[in-house]
Amino acid sequence: MSADITAEEAGISWKLTALVDRTAAEAALAASVEDAWDSDLVMSAHEVEADRYDPINAGLWRIEAWYPRKPDAALRATLDTMFDGNTPDFTLEKVEPEDWVTISQQAVEPVRAGPFHIRTPDHAAAPEGIDLVIPASRAFGTGQHETTAGCLAMLGWLRARGVHPRDIADIGTGTGLLAIGALKLFPTANVIASDIDPVCDEVVRENAHGNAVPLGQRPGALHYVTAPGMDDPGLRARAPYDLLIANILAGPLITLAPDFARAVQPGAYVVLAGLLTTQEARVTRAYLQQGLRREHRIVDGDWSILCLRMPAR
Repeated sequence: MSADITAEEAGISWKLTALVDRTAAEAALAASVEDAWDSDLVMSAHEVEADRYDPINAGLWRIEAWYPRKPDAALRATLDTMFDGNTPDFTLEKVEPEDWVTISQQAVEPVRAGPFHIRTPDHAAAPEGIDLVIPASRAFGTGQHETTAGCLAMLGWLRARGVHPRDIADIGTGTGLLAIGALKLFPTANVIASDIDPVCDEVVRENAHGNAVPLGQRPGALHYVTAPGMDDPGLRARAPYDLLIANILAGPLITLAPDFARAVQPGAYVVLAGLLTTQEARVTRAYLQQGLRREHRIVDGDWSILCLRMPAR
């Protein structure tokens, strides 16, 4: 390559890849939509399938970034700021600049979870099953991880048992996938979804539109709020719920057990995920202490998905 021809002019882009935890991935995605962000640096993140034989790597996320020039000191400074000085070890490779969307999308294969078929837009719909389209480039909650897929399977299990919830809350919704899936199964329900990360507002709206799910505060529509836990007037106003879904982490699930118990009505179901099998006993105990009873359990690798029920009076 001639010294006076840039990598961008020569048709070369650069891809950086690293494995991080969920908190770091969400922080990176949030930073990438801020006004001051370098628009040349395109970021994506998605859950990677946990290696069930290596629990140390369970729950990791893959950060991918594309840049039109060879990474320099300025880019390294940007990454250091994004990760608060704890920048992960990125691998670096050259790719065609037009390929980054295709690469990020095709890396995520379709998933079957209960009655659902979850895919990115570049994959075809399945002839059977409820089709859900979630772009991988905006992903934290694409159906790839065992916890997300397990929650969708649990919703299918409830539907098969004849459960028809009217008021549903999805706490820690991420992409909105579980809330959207719930509306596909229960199309006349009132559904509210929340997440602590404000970037999820736009993501949920885009994914609702892409799956023909209306937005709003009426039966059959999805309403989103940004809030930690149950700390939002809209969440409290819609209570009590007859189905509450929370795919977060074991620690917050334990902390939120009293709030969740107060937010559901007698006979309601509570679906919990984001916990390892080794954490299941502690999480279950927290909810049993609030009066709930375990109804069903799905185990996928190192992960447990729980369905509990508040006894009917």
